[in-house]
Amino acid sequence: MKIKTYKVLLGLAVPFLLQSCFVAKNYERPEVETENLYRTDQISLDSTSLGMVSWRDLFDDPILKGHIDTALANNLDIRVALQQIAATEAYLKQGKAGNYPTLGINATATRTENSENSQFGSVFSGAMTQYDLSAQLSWEADIWGKIRSNKRAFQATYLQSIEAHKAVKTELVAAIASMYYQLLSLDKQLEITQQTIETREGSLETTKALKEAGMLTEVAVQQTAALLYNAQSIQIDIENQTKILENAFSILLGEPAHGIERGILEGQEITTDLVTGVPYLLLQNRPDVLAAEFGLINAFELTNVARSSFYPSITLGATAGFQSMEFDKWLDASSFFNTLVGGLVQPVLNGRKIRTQYEVSKAQQEQAVLSYKKALLTAGGEVSDALYNYEATTDKIELKEKEYQAYRLASEYSEELLNQGLANYLEVLNAQENVLNSQLALVNNKYLQLNAIVNLYQALGGGWQ
Repeated sequence: MKIKTYKVLLGLAVPFLLQSCFVAKNYERPEVETENLYRTDQISLDSTSLGMVSWRDLFDDPILKGHIDTALANNLDIRVALQQIAATEAYLKQGKAGNYPTLGINATATRTENSENSQFGSVFSGAMTQYDLSAQLSWEADIWGKIRSNKRAFQATYLQSIEAHKAVKTELVAAIASMYYQLLSLDKQLEITQQTIETREGSLETTKALKEAGMLTEVAVQQTAALLYNAQSIQIDIENQTKILENAFSILLGEPAHGIERGILEGQEITTDLVTGVPYLLLQNRPDVLAAEFGLINAFELTNVARSSFYPSITLGATAGFQSMEFDKWLDASSFFNTLVGGLVQPVLNGRKIRTQYEVSKAQQEQAVLSYKKALLTAGGEVSDALYNYEATTDKIELKEKEYQAYRLASEYSEELLNQGLANYLEVLNAQENVLNSQLALVNNKYLQLNAIVNLYQALGGGWQ
């Protein structure tokens, strides 16, 4: 009869336990469009991309590499990200311990004096002291996968913090390189401006002498002086920009504001092939995209946890210890006691709290899906922007070179024509001003070209390797 009863109970329990296998669902990456992420005429079928190259191999300038090393070691944002990893790692360890039982030890001494009019006052008169020493052990069966899902959620948060740290490194490397190249371009612009100032100071002296000789008027003198003052004001602006940029650079290094050691713009060359690889590589190489996916996994697993709250929880508990009314017999074998409890709790009415938590978890999971898709679209857009900027600046450099040569020749010809009396001095001054502006613009475009490569490198997920 008992055997039949056990069979009936087992028959009822088997479907119930099989259903539990489907409570905690397994994560599957949502379908995302990657084929047309890049807006470019270049069709790339490469299995590697620029973003997979180490920054040590991308940059040739040893001074720049030294600054990047210093920033990665001292930058405050990097150090904050590392502490975030440490915090999530602690939660991960907690999640891994979720399947283990909990154990607590309790020791108490209780003195009780009953009232004569109380229930036990007429039986137990006077004061009573009871000594207890016990250990409580409890364990919850992970039938519905709640503990397992919690562990996966903590693991996703931990991995997300690691990717966030990589993203900070990527941004930092790109920021250091971009500022470094900008400082080099400002140095070159300052050099050009100082040479122009020297030339215009000589021109002003010559103009004054020609005026004294009656060959030019005061108008020519003042126009020459105005061009000199304009160049001097440009010099002040460049020097001011340099100081401000050096201060910002110092902050990235995690140091007080100071001058920045650097090379020269002409010595900068990036020879690595600018291959983008297939867009699908962004899913595994770009840290912010990976971080967004781990955020989605965390939300997915927390939805599993919320779903499991609809089902009963099964717990086992045990208590054992010593209990005595007399202190000298407290730890005797006759004072030993133990209790074993098995429990099943099924929520029925709880003010809709479980349903609300589940619906909130589902909404947060959908938000995480949308954030993941947005991160991927943003990454594709940034790659496209960097590609177009590189192509545009490369084309413009060639044109700016031609523009500068044209203005330089125009300036030389105008001076020759002036000496022959075939041009007025205003044409000479205009030509000289155009030469300066075209030189400064050419230097700026060379910086923009280098910066576009840095932006492409960052957009493809490079910098954390």
